[in-house]
Amino acid sequence: MSEREVLTPVLTKRWLSPEAWKISVYERLDGYAALRKAIKAHPDDLIQMVKDSGLRGRGGAGFPTGLKWGFIPQGDGKPHYLVVNADEGEPGTCKDLPYMMADPHGLVEGIVIAAYAIRANFAAIYIRGEAVHAARRLRNAVNEAYARGYLGRNILGSGFDLELVVHSGAGAYICGEETALLDSLEGYRGQPRLKPPFPAVAGLYGGPTVVNNVETIASVPYIVLGGAEWWKSMGTEKSPGPKIYSISGRVNRPGQYECSLGITLRELLELAGGMKEGHQLRFWTPGGSSTPLFTAEHLDVPLDFEGAAAAGSMLGTTAVQIFSDQDCPVYATYRWIAFYAHESCGKCTPCREGNYWMVQVLRRILSGQGTKADLDTLLDTCDNIFGRSFCALGDGATSPVTSSLKYFRDDYLDYIEGRKAPYFSAEQAALAGAH
Repeated sequence: MSEREVLTPVLTKRWLSPEAWKISVYERLDGYAALRKAIKAHPDDLIQMVKDSGLRGRGGAGFPTGLKWGFIPQGDGKPHYLVVNADEGEPGTCKDLPYMMADPHGLVEGIVIAAYAIRANFAAIYIRGEAVHAARRLRNAVNEAYARGYLGRNILGSGFDLELVVHSGAGAYICGEETALLDSLEGYRGQPRLKPPFPAVAGLYGGPTVVNNVETIASVPYIVLGGAEWWKSMGTEKSPGPKIYSISGRVNRPGQYECSLGITLRELLELAGGMKEGHQLRFWTPGGSSTPLFTAEHLDVPLDFEGAAAAGSMLGTTAVQIFSDQDCPVYATYRWIAFYAHESCGKCTPCREGNYWMVQVLRRILSGQGTKADLDTLLDTCDNIFGRSFCALGDGATSPVTSSLKYFRDDYLDYIEGRKAPYFSAEQAALAGAH
């Protein structure tokens, strides 16, 4: 299959256009045409169109977008809110940032259409604090949209008003969790809320709220212009449409590849120029570090929501991290768990304590001081985190541990039984434990 047949440039079609982030360029390339069409339709018809398209959330969970919009109660007399999750803090995930850099008006247009559909007059983009350049691009795009009448009062003479703000967070991974994000937006410490109630009923400032990922909202203008059937002509029956796959690691051409959902790693590797010379594929993540690992045996797994799940993992954010025979799965797992331990908000005991102790155990194993009992301890700790933590981020932290032990138990035993040289000295391990 050729690159032309595999690649599906929809959201990325403007990325290589010179100065695509400027409104003048965006308008020349079909920009805001979908908004002009949508604003003439009834909001309920737009929600139904998104339902019919089968668009699923691109932030990792894959929840049907139109269904989420439909949960917002209408005629309740309360203000409604739309919040775009642009935090993108998952290790390996890097699809939303390049999109916002290259095509910020695409996100703005999708926000206006989505807000009109759910009858929201206030929307916010919550962007990761370190993403300074993308935030500048977004704020400039918002200002341009206000100046052109695409935001503000009486948008395009429709009588619909919308205020849009860009809010930079403080670099906390937990704020990628939607309710922690809402707390942060309100000025509180970013920590997850107990659900129910769900944001659709009691979200931002206690009002009905839709929280969607950047890629999800950016898909909406294309569905409005092309129609639900056109969108379903790509991807698979249950996972329709294109998806941006972020390929990093031991490949010749790492980057963003937009393809129809259901593509395989074998095809993605071909697009990315194959493995680097001298490297053989050993393990990889289909959707970021919080999705269970795959191995070279999973080259032909369809990378859609159902295919990844059937093979024992999750599609997640399609952050495809490629590791070779020169990479250690035990050390990779240690680095991921060290991240989760550092980023735990501390609200619940399983995640706060479990990840901390798993770091100590993994470091002990990597220093050659581990025992076989440590492997049972790791699995037991994961069992006490999964399904018992306050939010799904705790669950995700267990994925690299359980999957690496499933596929690479012998690598752990090599450190424990002395067949592999320690990664850390005993002194380094002790020093880490003291801190």
